[in-house]
Amino acid sequence: MSEPDANDFSATGKWMMILMWIIGIALLTQFFSKILDHKNNPNQNLSTLELEDGSKQVVLKASRHGHYVANGTINGERVLFLVDTGASFVAIPEHVAQRLRLQKGAPMTVMTANGHITTYNTRLQSISLGDITLYDVQAGINLHMKGEEILLGMSFLRNLSITQENDTLTIRQ
Repeated sequence: MSEPDANDFSATGKWMMILMWIIGIALLTQFFSKILDHKNNPNQNLSTLELEDGSKQVVLKASRHGHYVANGTINGERVLFLVDTGASFVAIPEHVAQRLRLQKGAPMTVMTANGHITTYNTRLQSISLGDITLYDVQAGINLHMKGEEILLGMSFLRNLSITQENDTLTIRQ
């Protein structure tokens, strides 16, 4: 039986070193990805404060870009909201509306920052931000939106009290 060649050990050592670097990079990527996710959406786990008068209050922190992004639900399904007080309605990207099994209603022309577009009317059985839930809310299905974010517009917000101070947005029902 022959003795192992020194070159066999050096080749194995090189592969072990490469594997160690790959695992290290993968772990660092996962770690920093979670940090970036939290900076982009610091409101992933909302808590609702119930006040003495029975009203409910949710406090949102601004993302690193200064937007108010938060997890919520539509018809019991988890979604991602971007608070937009300039939007008349809750605006849902078409691919998200399909995932939520929302029905396209009558077309309506709306004015956006990019000009007039056609969206499709729909009604949401329920929409929730934390424990604040509203029922039978008008929304629009937007064929031009690409991301996962749903614009949480005034058809939801007009029924609530909103206060913005520094980097926090307080929403009270």
